Amino acid sequence: MGRATGKVAFVTGAARGQGRSHAVRLAEEGADIIAVDFTAKVDTVPYPLATAGDLAETVRLVEATGRRIVAGDADVRDLAALGKVVDQGVAELGRLDIVLANAGIFSPASTLEMSEQTWQDMIDINLTGVWKTLKASVPHIIEGGRGGAVVITSSVMAFHAQEYIAHYSAAKAGVVMLMKVMAKELASHNIRVNTVNPTTVATDMILNDAIFQAFRPELENPTRADFEEAARSLNALPIAAVEAQDVTETVLHLVADSGRYITGTTNLVDAGGAL
Repeated sequence: MGRATGKVAFVTGAARGQGRSHAVRLAEEGADIIAVDFTAKVDTVPYPLATAGDLAETVRLVEATGRRIVAGDADVRDLAALGKVVDQGVAELGRLDIVLANAGIFSPASTLEMSEQTWQDMIDINLTGVWKTLKASVPHIIEGGRGGAVVITSSVMAFHAQEYIAHYSAAKAGVVMLMKVMAKELASHNIRVNTVNPTTVATDMILNDAIFQAFRPELENPTRADFEEAARSLNALPIAAVEAQDVTETVLHLVADSGRYITGTTNLVDAGGAL
């Protein structure tokens, strides 16, 4: 018996990175998965987003565990599209117990020089998209009457000020308070709501030339090693980034019975970055 046996989890941003890690690990622990990601281009994002092939690989990896998965291409800014995938998943898999609002973007920019669209895309995806994710999915948990768990991906940057990410930090701080309010509103349904707040995570969102350049603007063509030199300064422990699996283990703890009385909390996976 796994720690999520018999449960169904909805994961956004599931095509790669933390989302894929969460989906596959929960499947290994016995959960069936509803997965979405968005594979179109967002012009203000300086790195390639996930592809249909990435989402197909997540499907393959989940199915390799012996669990079922319903996957769809949906933008978290599109409530109707999210609802369609969730409704289909619940119809096929029979229930919903866990929601992981994980989808997000990263686009460093000077606060006063960034474009209006850069700000808007960040807030629409990383904050409003979380609300739309919950609005599309949590009613299914309530309807099931068995309780459940929600985990929102925030960031250590919700608490620690850093230049050139005001829009990102504002969104990630916003979902912390959204989490707290939802934890109160959903407590009577025995639904727990928490955030995970990681430091830099070694995923495609971070490990790309555009982000290397943002971390090392003084260099013409910074490498991953150059990026890691700068990134290590963000953490107290001597590492540049945590792995997606490190965040996943905290998520698993929060949604499993081990976290049955944890709600309304922020859970740092930050290598001491908030110190």
